[in-house]
Amino acid sequence: MSKVVEISPTTRHEGHTKLVLKVDDQGIVEKGNWCSITPVRGIEKLAIGKTPEQVPKISSRVCGICPIAHCLAGVEAMEASVKCEVPRDAKLLRYILQAANRLHSHALHNILTLPDLYIPGTETKINPFSPEEPVRSVAKRIQRLREIAQTIGQISGGEAIHPSNPRIGGMYRNCSEQAKIKMYDLAKEGVKLAHEQAEFMIAVLRNYQKRDWVDVGGMKVPLPKTLGYHDQGYLAVHPFYGTSSLDEDPVWDPRRFTEARPYDWYMGEMEVTLEEPKYPIGGTTKVGTKTNPQMDACTGIPMYDGQPVEVGPRARLVKFKNFDEKGTIGQQVARQMEYQDCLYEMIDCIDELNPNGKVVADYIPDGDGSLGWAANEAPRGMDVHLARVKDWKVQYYSLLVPTTWNFATCSKALEGAPWQLTEVIMRGYDPCVSCATHMIVVDEDKKIIAQKLIQ
Repeated sequence: MSKVVEISPTTRHEGHTKLVLKVDDQGIVEKGNWCSITPVRGIEKLAIGKTPEQVPKISSRVCGICPIAHCLAGVEAMEASVKCEVPRDAKLLRYILQAANRLHSHALHNILTLPDLYIPGTETKINPFSPEEPVRSVAKRIQRLREIAQTIGQISGGEAIHPSNPRIGGMYRNCSEQAKIKMYDLAKEGVKLAHEQAEFMIAVLRNYQKRDWVDVGGMKVPLPKTLGYHDQGYLAVHPFYGTSSLDEDPVWDPRRFTEARPYDWYMGEMEVTLEEPKYPIGGTTKVGTKTNPQMDACTGIPMYDGQPVEVGPRARLVKFKNFDEKGTIGQQVARQMEYQDCLYEMIDCIDELNPNGKVVADYIPDGDGSLGWAANEAPRGMDVHLARVKDWKVQYYSLLVPTTWNFATCSKALEGAPWQLTEVIMRGYDPCVSCATHMIVVDEDKKIIAQKLIQ
């Protein structure tokens, strides 16, 4: 007979989520729901009536980890709506900024996932903040990679977190020759560190993959070789940057996108019947607690061609580099493989950049209300922003962010795993949850209503 266990909140990621799991007598997940419980941000409603310059800055505030991707996707959705072409050197600055964001985000994810893993040849889990070697040198390398990324992001984007330089029509300013040289020198330093970090992480991941069991809160849990496998598809539009409706041959098609309501997708009200006080940290939800993913979830379920899809590093490598490794370890390995690629792309763009080149379009239309969209390959996956601009006012705005795409696919990937390892699977998707909360289910006059907070 199935039992219900709830892990709430989940840990070591951005935002707040929970896992509601139906498990068999052996504790193997039969059905899992991973859902956001972060308060709805309301970005789409805030955007209405604002200027297209304001909205990308607002949307970048939805998160402090991937604001660069949101800013760029928002700016380019506005440009697509008003039909504004951007000068080449402005695009290069955006590409450099994008690469810096990916480098920073991947390094941060290493810190978040290392505590699940072991120092090879030992039974010691990795504490990334340990002062002891070999972990100390790894932590310093991660921090230096993040510092390099943030410095390059500040030079190219104006700010390292919420970039101020991108604007409708290009960039507010170009960089100096001296700043270009500094970015180049930093990127060259980063290449060596990225190779070392990728090799270290892949070795640690392969070591984990070979284990028969892992420790979770003092519990010896079997480690299946198919941890995190799923049969859903993959969606990526570009190995590095993105696409928009301004492109001659756009890669993403809004007509192939549909969205299910949380009430139609998630499990309904249940009672927790399995509790584990040893589960870190603080134990699972107590027996007898009511749980209701249908009503608690703050995200829709986006689908492409009628099916949920995975987005992110593995999706990019599957689509553009013939990568074929499944499961949570395969997903993590794919992320490490992108370390060097983003730095090589950054160096190529810095080489091409002309510090004296034009970075703002000569003419920026006011817009006629046409739908424009941009799909940006953010570090954590494809980030789609859609907009309608008329007379320099935003009439419509919507975000389909990476974690929104991944919620349903990760839920499927939980099946067949020991419930104690479901957070390991979830963390493989590198959740950025606050970005994803754009829908709420409310109960009014005892009538259940699923209501999108966008029109």
